Amino acid sequence: MSKLTRLPAWQALIGHRDSMARTSLRELFAEDRERVERFSSEAAGVYVDYSKNLITGETIALLCALARETDVEARRQAMFAGERINVTENRPVLHVALRERTGAPILVDGEDVAPKVSAVLTKMRRFTDAVRSGVWRGHTGRTITDVVNIGIGGSDLGPRMVCEALRPYGRKALRMHFVSNIDGADIHEVLQSVDPATTLFVVASKTFTTRETLVNAHTAREWFLASGAGVPAIARHFVAVSTNAEAVAAFGIDTANMFEFWDWVGGRYSLWSAIGLPIALYIGMNAFESLLAGAHAMDRHFAETPLERNLPALLALIGIWQTNFLGAASHLIAPYDRYLHRLPAYLQQLDMESNGKTVTLDGERAGYATGPVIWGEPGTNGQHAFFQLLHQGTALIPADFIVCMEPQHPHDVHHDILLANCFAQTEALMNGSPSASEPHRNFDGNRPTNTICLDKLDPASLGALLALYEHKVFVQGAIWGINSFDQWGVELGKRLAVTIEDEIAQPGEVTGHDSSTNSLINRFKARRATRRQALQR
Repeated sequence: MSKLTRLPAWQALIGHRDSMARTSLRELFAEDRERVERFSSEAAGVYVDYSKNLITGETIALLCALARETDVEARRQAMFAGERINVTENRPVLHVALRERTGAPILVDGEDVAPKVSAVLTKMRRFTDAVRSGVWRGHTGRTITDVVNIGIGGSDLGPRMVCEALRPYGRKALRMHFVSNIDGADIHEVLQSVDPATTLFVVASKTFTTRETLVNAHTAREWFLASGAGVPAIARHFVAVSTNAEAVAAFGIDTANMFEFWDWVGGRYSLWSAIGLPIALYIGMNAFESLLAGAHAMDRHFAETPLERNLPALLALIGIWQTNFLGAASHLIAPYDRYLHRLPAYLQQLDMESNGKTVTLDGERAGYATGPVIWGEPGTNGQHAFFQLLHQGTALIPADFIVCMEPQHPHDVHHDILLANCFAQTEALMNGSPSASEPHRNFDGNRPTNTICLDKLDPASLGALLALYEHKVFVQGAIWGINSFDQWGVELGKRLAVTIEDEIAQPGEVTGHDSSTNSLINRFKARRATRRQALQR
């Protein structure tokens, strides 16, 4: 048994699970007419109904005891205090500092970093105002019409998701594009659709050495120069979000147009920093700061509210219950809002890159599940794809249904039908529909869901929603005793890829790998040689 599974609360939860083995959600609702009042709450404009989970007051009490036995509250305090809780990289974890709205000092090793954060926001405002107003123009004097963000991971997923989510708030005359994949088709399709004289590239790489980002950036640079622009014109069409001034200058970007962020900002938590520059260009700095304010409101709720009423903590604890005690291996994100269609992809990185770990902070193998597979699609599309598995499949798959009470369009009939479907699905998953005479029509029910409601999808509510999930992931990592803020698993394949890239470039057969990898590399080299010969004829 591991240190975690020996804890009294963990053992008590095992017994509690066994005692609830025959309990159904139908029974729990029938027995308690006030269940939804007891198992729902609101904070920072986000309302969460978690009553359709197989929980009781005792479940929550035992889960909160587990959180306290694993020092979640102390670890939360350490994060907000700027302590180096990212122990494998010896760094603080202070994305919350990026959205601090009160003017309070934010200390990192005794230094108040709040002035630096404020200075970058001021710089972002000055630049984005210039681009959006037409003061900043391309080298031929034409107004910027297109922005291309070149990044990967957190430098792409966050800005892309937010720009999609807040499209109704975006500047219609400014088209946003995102390039992340090393697949040449990604940048090829974007470059075909834009004019070099009116396009601004944002190259986002903290070190300015990220392989995928730099290859794409240099491809964009070559395309731009091939249009007839001179090297000095690069400074009017390329800006950087980075800390490597030397590499940025060597690329041809004016370092006055380099936007800084810090090593205490993790990639998947970076949209609140200068990585959010594309967001600010699209929706404007006032709206970007509303996004920060919404996240800050959820930060304060998370920092100050007891676990029993703390929304991020409660969602995290219910997730622990489902993953570690009820055997759920995946978790569905089902946003019933078209503008949130990129949210599942964003949450995949946030959750799985953070908590997809085997080794604990003590250096031991966990011996228990540390995080579900996160997946999802917008409703109602998912209802006609994978919801069959949710209702009648053999796997237990908890789900978050996310709805906005007010639509961003004038088609109220559509919105009524959309929300009716959302509410009906959670009811059907809970209650099921027993049928003894026709087994294929039998629905067992007892399938858990959370329903997360926003009054309207605006910058502030989106900020609060994203912070809710960030802190949920944090609490789960703290309970599992893992470091949610490193990502060493990303590195191995990238290192091996460098070796194989060199082998592909060299003549001759490759023999230094296992037989499968050798065969695949050699097959590709042969096919590439045939294609090149055909092109030369």
